[in-house]
Amino acid sequence: MNVAGLIVGLGNPGKEYERTRHNLGFMAVDALMEAAARETDGGCDQLSGGKKKYDLWRCRITPGGDPWLVAKPQTFMNLSGEAVLAIASYYRIKPGAILVVHDELDIPLGRMKFKTGGGNAGHNGLKSITQQLGTPDFHRLRLGIGRSPHGGETTNWVLGRLSGPEQTLLDALLPAAVQAMTTFASQGAAAATQFANACKPD
Repeated sequence: MNVAGLIVGLGNPGKEYERTRHNLGFMAVDALMEAAARETDGGCDQLSGGKKKYDLWRCRITPGGDPWLVAKPQTFMNLSGEAVLAIASYYRIKPGAILVVHDELDIPLGRMKFKTGGGNAGHNGLKSITQQLGTPDFHRLRLGIGRSPHGGETTNWVLGRLSGPEQTLLDALLPAAVQAMTTFASQGAAAATQFANACKPD
């Protein structure tokens, strides 16, 4: 199967984790696939899930463009790399053609940043992917969740659900995140970086 690359949304499976801050990656790729269904002829077709390690789709992200694989690991966040490596190995996708979409504590909610390579900033999903691929040189779309204004334990914050005002910010961010992903798919990392880093959704 010829595909242009792989877009991975990070999160935790299960209803208890739905709509939590740590699942912004899942939410973003869901929004991407909804947009693909609306705006392209092919939309997305679900593929085999690789022994329950991941949910996987083949998507026409841009009209007339090559298809991309879109994945949601089902291994839980700390083992995300097992799913990414399994997909990348089977479909022969190099790290430079992988985009990982994830939540980011160090960016305010409603903002996003695009980068290639670098450290993991304590994000266990990124740490697992880096370890499994043997390189940090994949692309990342970092969706801000900010840090708790009350301090305290990070785990409770990232696994918490958004408040009403926060949900409003997220509703504005997700379409912009979709645009960042489609920009990456059609124009590459430099254009995606320029778009994502300058974007200030209302």
